[in-house]
Amino acid sequence: MQVNEPNIGKNEVDITFFVPCLNEEENILPTIGTILEAVGKVGLTYEILIIDDNSTDGTVPAIETYMKEHPEVDIRLRRNAVTRGLGRNYVDGAYIGKGKYYMLVNGDNAEPEETIVAVIGRLGAADMVIPYMGKNDDRTLLRRTISSTFTSLVNLLGGYSVNYYNGPVAHLRFNVMRWHSDTEGFAYQAEIITRLLDEGATYVEVPFANYDRSRGISKAFRVKNLFSVAHSLLQIFLRRLRRALFYRHYGPISRSRK
Repeated sequence: MQVNEPNIGKNEVDITFFVPCLNEEENILPTIGTILEAVGKVGLTYEILIIDDNSTDGTVPAIETYMKEHPEVDIRLRRNAVTRGLGRNYVDGAYIGKGKYYMLVNGDNAEPEETIVAVIGRLGAADMVIPYMGKNDDRTLLRRTISSTFTSLVNLLGGYSVNYYNGPVAHLRFNVMRWHSDTEGFAYQAEIITRLLDEGATYVEVPFANYDRSRGISKAFRVKNLFSVAHSLLQIFLRRLRRALFYRHYGPISRSRK
């Protein structure tokens, strides 16, 4: 099914799983399988919203074949005619989705089943369920170092102490529509989280396991994405500065629920 119209304000299922993919022919079907295993254990109604960001391999035919062979699985597919970027697709998916909650699951099958279960098992505990890796980080030393540096920078510039600003965060879908990021790049989640915290949103953090992508090469470390991250960090700092200068009377505005 091709997706065109937004679904603003309509919650027809418990959760929309947003699955972005770009040339994930070998990973996308295992990703779908992982989601189905996880949601089956928690017992939620769901949809899987896949946004293909102009793949040039066999990703789309693989998805379309799966959809024909498994009509009982609630999958919707949107195909971009041009590559729009993860941040843009994430926000677009929130408008298209029909779930009360909204959660990213990457199309490279990096999030294991237990991670998805851990996150969706806490839905309703707060406005955001934010996963963090901690000792469960199975990525390379370089990726761990970059991730830790990024998290420290966001906390320093934003004035918060969140453990992780990427990964499969679960939001109220409306919040993503209302307080979405201004970037198309990979720091979109940090922008959304800090902006929601600025507005007084609550959050819980859950430890999770994460693996390096099963096959292929990550698209995160490209020059364009690095500039995008720098832009996001500047946005986060400027919001903190505006908060300090003009909204000091609001007092503490974010609340963590353990």
